[in-house]
Amino acid sequence: MPQHADKHANKLNSPIPAKLLTDNTNLFDDLPDGDILDLACGSGRNGLYVAKLDKELTPSDSKARKVIMADRNVELLRSIEAIITDHHLNAQTWQTDFELPERSPLAGKSFAAILVFSYLHRPLFQSIKDAIIPGGLVFYETFTTDQPKYGRPTNPDFLLQPEELKAWFEGWEILTYDEGVLDSNNPSAIARMICRKPLNQTSA
Repeated sequence: MPQHADKHANKLNSPIPAKLLTDNTNLFDDLPDGDILDLACGSGRNGLYVAKLDKELTPSDSKARKVIMADRNVELLRSIEAIITDHHLNAQTWQTDFELPERSPLAGKSFAAILVFSYLHRPLFQSIKDAIIPGGLVFYETFTTDQPKYGRPTNPDFLLQPEELKAWFEGWEILTYDEGVLDSNNPSAIARMICRKPLNQTSA
C-alpha cells in the first residue's frame, strides 16, 4: 500500500517552497560536499527552490552540487525537467519507486542533504539515515495523527505518532523541531525537523 500523503489534500504542496527551507537557507552554506535529494518530490517545489538557491550561492567558477528530484510520477518529472532547462539549474530528475519491497533505491547512494515533505514510508527511514554523509542534513516535514481533525490524510500509515519523527533520528543533532497545527486559517497537523548526522557516524 502506498504510504505517501494525498498530494492534493493540503496546502503543504502549494508551489511555494516550504517555510522549513526558506527560514533555514543558511544551513546550505555549510553542507559537506555532495548532492541534495528531494525525495518523493511531487511538483518539485522544494528541490527547485534549493537548486535556484544553490545557483545563487555558488561561485560560477566552482562546481555546484546537484539537486536530484526523485518521484515515481513521470508527468510531474517531465514538468520539472522543463523548469531545470529553462533556468539552467544544476539539477536532474530521477524516476523511481521508493516503496519497492525488495531493495531500497537509496542503497549504496550518498547525499549531503535529503528533503522529505508530505511523505511517510516508514521502511525508508533507515535507508535515509544511511544515505546521509556525516555532517549532512535531513529536512523532514509531514502530517501527524492529529491531521484527521482537519482533513486528509486520515490513514494512520501516513501519520506520525507524537515525537515519532524525532525518535527515528535519535543520536543525531536536532537543529530545529516542532509539532503542532500549521496555519490557523487552513490548519494542518504536522511535525517538522531539521537534523544533522554526527561527523563520527559512517552509517545510521
